[in-house]
Order: sequence, then C-alpha cells, then structure tokens
Amino acid sequence: MKSTAKPPSSLAAKESAARVTIFPDLRNLGVFARSLVLYLTLCAGYGLAVAATPEDVAIEIIVAIGASLPLASAVGVVWLAASPGLRRLAYWQAALTLGLVAVVGALVLARLQLAPAWRAVPLTLIALAALLVYFHTLGQARSPAVTEARLQALQARIRPHFLFNALNGVLGVIRTDPRRAEAALEDLAELFRALMRENRELSPLADEITLTRQYLDLEKLRLGARLSVDWKLERMPRDALIPPLVLQPLAENAVYHGIEPSADPGVIEIEVVGRRDRVDIFVRNPFVERPGTHHGGNKMAMQNIRERLALHFDAEAQIVSGPRSGRYVVQLSLPLRRSRDTHAAL
Repeated sequence: MKSTAKPPSSLAAKESAARVTIFPDLRNLGVFARSLVLYLTLCAGYGLAVAATPEDVAIEIIVAIGASLPLASAVGVVWLAASPGLRRLAYWQAALTLGLVAVVGALVLARLQLAPAWRAVPLTLIALAALLVYFHTLGQARSPAVTEARLQALQARIRPHFLFNALNGVLGVIRTDPRRAEAALEDLAELFRALMRENRELSPLADEITLTRQYLDLEKLRLGARLSVDWKLERMPRDALIPPLVLQPLAENAVYHGIEPSADPGVIEIEVVGRRDRVDIFVRNPFVERPGTHHGGNKMAMQNIRERLALHFDAEAQIVSGPRSGRYVVQLSLPLRRSRDTHAAL
C-alpha cells in the first residue's frame, strides 16, 4: 500500500512559499494611509532630534517635510503607478528598485535646484527603508494567518451537520430520482474540492456564484419547499474578482439562522451590485428571533470573513450585518478588482 504522506522537503517548501511577502500596493487605501502616517512621524522625529530648543521643534519639522516632500512625492508617484509590476518582483528587488528611484530622483531635483539633496536624500531613504521594513514585517506576521484563516474557514464554512444532512438528502431521493441524486453528489464533490484548494488569491465572482448555487441546491434537497432563493444578478460585474469562499458561508448562515428555525417557507435573497469601483453583495434572509436556539453561532464565520477581507483589501472592504425591515441583511462592500493582480494587499 502506497503512502500518501508528503515528504518533509515538500512540506518545508510549501511552508516557505506561504511565507513569501508580497510587495505592498500603494493603491490600497490602508497601505497609503500607513505610509503617510509613518513618513510624517519620521519627519517629526527628525525635527525633535535636531531642534536646539523646544521652540525650534515645529520649525525643524516643517523644514524636514519641506526638504523631503518633493523627493518623497516623486518616489510615491512611481510606487503608485508601478505597483502592479513591483508586486510581481521579489520583495528585495522591488525595494531596491524604489531605492534607485529615490537616488535618481534626488540627483534630478538637486540639478534642478528644487530640493536640497543633502537633507532630502537621507530623510527620504530612511523613510522609505522604514516603510519597507514595516510592511515586510507586517507581511511576515500575516503570512501564517493566511493558512490559519483557511483552516478556520473549513470549520466555519462546512459544519459537520451539513455533510450529514446532504448525504441524507441524497439517500432520500436516490431511488425515486436517481438523476437528481447523481447531480447532488456532483455538487457536493465540487463544493468540497473548492474548499480544499489553496484559496490565497482572488477568484472570479461568477465562480463564487456557481459554488453558492451548488450549496443551496443541496440544501433544497433537504429542506424542499421551505427554502426558496431569489437571485438578483442583473447588475453584477461578470469579470469582478473577490476572495474565494466568501459568499457560500453567508448563504449557509442565511439557511442556518433564517430558514431552519421556522417551519414556514422562507426566501433567501442574494443580490450583487457593481457601482463604479465597488462591488456590493447583499444576503437577506427571514429574521427569526428565538433567543437561546439558533442564533449566536455565526460569529466564527463572520470573523473569518473579516480577517480574510483585511488580508486581501486592508481597509478598503467592509462587512456589516443586522436586522432591517423584518429581515436579516449582510452587506459586503469590496473594491472592484478586474486585473490579474490577485495577491493580498500586503
């Protein structure tokens, strides 16, 4: 009998690959805000260090910002414009590229007499080095979180009772409707195949819709007429990219908290709306208020989604939830990504 265990070298290689830090994308609002705050903090620290008297601190800070701002702005513009290309390089290669840009920019500005190079270059290079060390350290700290979030996702996505219920649903129709049973087993296989993938990059929104349909079809097999789904996808951007396994757990929560607790039929609404540079996803289900029974079990899934949104989009994505007009609504708001740049924000 052949062993299916992977050799240690293979596991080590995967662990090493998981710790590769992607160069920060300055187009991301969270990355930009952190960069600006750190730059201003370093200028303030420089002003405090060189000021002869407390009264000179403010003046020295202004001088430091004024001297380094032209060069820092030039480096920032290049970083902003070249982020897609920089993120395809190794971290040290991208960092070295920006360092060379800073040096060349300093020489150009000095020749044009737009900034005193003797002060602008050290300040800008120190600020750039501090930023890159900070983002590298943050990326290294978050790398294990990608794997950890995936493990939590498996627990939050497919609860053990779902597999049991799905198989029972298939057994219930295998004699009366074998074709439907076969289709259900194929859907179940696709669902678990998606869960076992390396879900570290963004995936097409259309694939998420297909996966969620398969999940809900399996639930319909068990719940029958009690479960109806209203898809509102007319305004969905077909080429949008989103984190994988985000919509399915929201649909699972809607079934678990909105349909199962009641014997009456219920409708789950799933709406996707594209607007300019954003994608909004709404999941609405009946609001069944029964303290102590079904509610309170979705915190792990919601927290997991928030963590993975932060990994991919930093501060640019939000998820809000709560009862509205007699229904429970979860709204997911994401930046619209259409390109092949599908790595995490940091």
